[in-house]
Amino acid sequence: MRKGEQPPWIVPDGLWERIEPLLPPEQRRFRFPGRRRLDDRRVLCGILFVLYTAIAWEFLPKELGFGSGMTCWRRLRDWNDAGVWQELHEVLLAELRGADLLDFSRAVIDASHVRAMRGGPKRVRARSTAPDRAGKHHVITDAGGVPLAVSLTGGNRNDVTQLMPLIQAIPPVRGKPGRPRSRPGRILADRGYDHDKYRRLVWAKGIKPVIARRGTTHGTGLGAQRWVVEQTIALLHGFRRLRVRWEIRDDIHEAFMTLACAIICWRRLHNSLS
Repeated sequence: MRKGEQPPWIVPDGLWERIEPLLPPEQRRFRFPGRRRLDDRRVLCGILFVLYTAIAWEFLPKELGFGSGMTCWRRLRDWNDAGVWQELHEVLLAELRGADLLDFSRAVIDASHVRAMRGGPKRVRARSTAPDRAGKHHVITDAGGVPLAVSLTGGNRNDVTQLMPLIQAIPPVRGKPGRPRSRPGRILADRGYDHDKYRRLVWAKGIKPVIARRGTTHGTGLGAQRWVVEQTIALLHGFRRLRVRWEIRDDIHEAFMTLACAIICWRRLHNSLS
């Protein structure tokens, strides 16, 4: 962080203007209202603080003014259940497309292992007695590395099993006149996705599969176009809470993943506007 810059967990005005209309209305009781609800923007700063620093919820410093860790956890859960993070991601994708910063000529897919220290349904237990569990982050991006969709599976799942689910998870992106765009022209993948069955499924979607064959030598040229997804995975793991999975609940970790994708899109949009 440079001198004079705000910490990354402080929500900028531009981002808040896009988030605030997506938040569900507050349901406040009149007879027994209880304590006054903490401001949503401050709580979001607390959620981002946990996402950036990977601090445990119960150790969130109260002197920051972001509320307790339990308050932030509940808002993250409730807003995820209301679809706020996915809607935010789609809003920012539409703005990127409107600014010609989204390239659907091709999409790139890849996966990365993460350690799941506290387990959870979408993980695999190690065969040894050591508490080393694993999960996988699957990511699909546009030609420029903008994350279009992400998914979470156990570490023993084959990468190719998430090829079609990720393609289907690409939201219809607006931002320009005409029909929304959700189908890339080509899909690029490494040897882990080399299955003719899935090539036929991709063709059936009207997308050309460009997948490296197993057994071929490296340096075929796909790396010059596939590096963007590896860069995006590195950006996702730049959020310390995503480097290691600490959440037992899948939905909480997936909420962090979708929120991180939205922040990456916001950075790309903000840098272009500035």
